[in-house]
Amino acid sequence: MVDVINGVQFAEMILSASAAVEGSRQELNELNVFPVPDGDTGTNMSLSMAAGAAMLRDSVPESIGQCAELAASGLLRGARGNSGVILSLLFRGFAKRVKAQAEMSGIDLADALQEGSDAAWRVVMKPADGTILTVSACAAKRALDAAREDTAFEYVLGQALEASNIALEQTVYQNPILSKAGVVDAGGKGLCVIFDGMLAALRGRPYLTQAPQKPSALSNKADFSGLRTEDITFCYCTEFLIMREKSKDPMSLRAYLSSMGDSLVLVDDDEIIKVHIHTNNPGSVLEAALEYGQLTSIKIDNMRQQHTEALALERSVTAFPLKPAGIVSVCAGDGLADIFRDLGVDIIVQGGQTMNPSTQDILAAAEEAPGNTVFIFPNNKNIIMAAQQCNELTEKEVIVIPTRSIPEGVAALLAFDPGAALEANRQSMLSAMAGVSTGLITYAARESSFDGHDIRQGDHMALFNGQLLSAGVQESFVLESLAFELAKNNPAYLTIFYGEDIDAVRAGEVQGIFSRICQTAECTVLYGGQPVYRYIISAE
Repeated sequence: MVDVINGVQFAEMILSASAAVEGSRQELNELNVFPVPDGDTGTNMSLSMAAGAAMLRDSVPESIGQCAELAASGLLRGARGNSGVILSLLFRGFAKRVKAQAEMSGIDLADALQEGSDAAWRVVMKPADGTILTVSACAAKRALDAAREDTAFEYVLGQALEASNIALEQTVYQNPILSKAGVVDAGGKGLCVIFDGMLAALRGRPYLTQAPQKPSALSNKADFSGLRTEDITFCYCTEFLIMREKSKDPMSLRAYLSSMGDSLVLVDDDEIIKVHIHTNNPGSVLEAALEYGQLTSIKIDNMRQQHTEALALERSVTAFPLKPAGIVSVCAGDGLADIFRDLGVDIIVQGGQTMNPSTQDILAAAEEAPGNTVFIFPNNKNIIMAAQQCNELTEKEVIVIPTRSIPEGVAALLAFDPGAALEANRQSMLSAMAGVSTGLITYAARESSFDGHDIRQGDHMALFNGQLLSAGVQESFVLESLAFELAKNNPAYLTIFYGEDIDAVRAGEVQGIFSRICQTAECTVLYGGQPVYRYIISAE
């Protein structure tokens, strides 16, 4: 029986847990009760855990506190979807509890599990029973009781795993949707897999990595080589470290540098200050920095000289003119991306159903966007929490408009007034998105019995404001059922965004169906190019 563990052992447990989730990815995806092709809880948890594990592959501190902090940091930056964000919160609370410790006993583990569970419950806006939150709470409670019985780390972890498995089986009865589908919660199951992977490593039988991590939708490092020279407002990309020798507050340096350029990133700890800025006066920047200590690792690149077409297809950072606020929007499909750019979006993050961007992806876009304030439009309910985590990771003011669909995002942006105050803009956009209904036409990824509908793989499906409306073999049937549902509210405007597999002729035919049934509406058809959903319909 293992009594205590150190950082090296904990790292092995995290690597094993990551591999275990990767091995269970498809199983977790298939537990999603809604039969559209967005069964991605397994994918989100796998990629999130992989980000945490990546922090521990090259350099593993022996201190349990330092090791847990590294894992939590990676998890937060790699968090994808709600399940990934909640998982990162569990580990962040865990790391906070053991921050100052070299080793961890069973008592420490129990306290850390409770701290992690409490942290996740506090952050989630509307916590619900029968989810990963419930499983984590039950595991923590049992761990606290177990630590009073036996302080050995292995015993407490084993009891937490056993309790989490018991709690998981109860989720089917706690959540009405799970109860209808007769399955357990996918996120809760993922947490059980993580505990199992950790215990397996502790007992000398670790899970092994089965697949490489999926590459991020955004690069972690900005590439300026694809820019047009005339787009570069500030010429010199300036980076350096300051070895802190004086007690001056780095906030004063930050305030000064904000007036010297853009893309400013300043991070400090007890020993160093790390600075990155785009400026036309690197000499003045370095002179100001010398007031805080010796400079090292100085790197100054002339971005105009770096101009080349060799990497024209690579994503590059654009230097923007100054503006009050930047705008970031998530979407999938080249047509939708063009529409959002026309509405004033500065940065597009590629993602949506089946491809939830991580917190790091969204954070990179927010850092890249112009202005010290950035509005973020997730346009998917499963991306909202990942976007909200950016607030803690950037010096910019991040305002997440919780758009749950593409139509809500479009409506909110149409209400945006560049000259209005931030809060007035936020309220206007929230009001605008509340007046929009969203219809979706997609297909069933697998057989299912859901909400009174017997659904076969490949069936066409109509969804209205997130709820399954109809399903059947004939696409015309689900299109008409959705049109009749929309017609109940006598909409004035309908906009149909057609997907990547639809041609303009067929889109015109679908427009005819909605125009015939929704006679009060002015109906417009636009190319969206989105995957998964053949049609996205906005009704106002």
